[in-house]
Amino acid sequence: MALAQRVERLEARVTAEQKELFQEAADARGQSLTDFVVGSVREAAVAALRERDVIELSRRDQQAFVDALLAPAHVNVRLRAAAKRHGYVRER
Repeated sequence: MALAQRVERLEARVTAEQKELFQEAADARGQSLTDFVVGSVREAAVAALRERDVIELSRRDQQAFVDALLAPAHVNVRLRAAAKRHGYVRER
């Protein structure tokens, strides 16, 4: 598999202490500062998106969710009106 060509550029202003810390960490991993920063930012981005997209439920909440799916509440007038307001129900 060919490596993706790096053509985009990012710049960031950091303190001398931050750069020193990043460089020390990159050295500890045997990476260039650029590779370390890009890899670390990518890991953080993937984690942030996973946190946004994945819902983790406790056992109690999992059971409540399954119970609601297996035995949904009856549709009453208020629920039907709310669904209609939000475009989930079409008139027959």
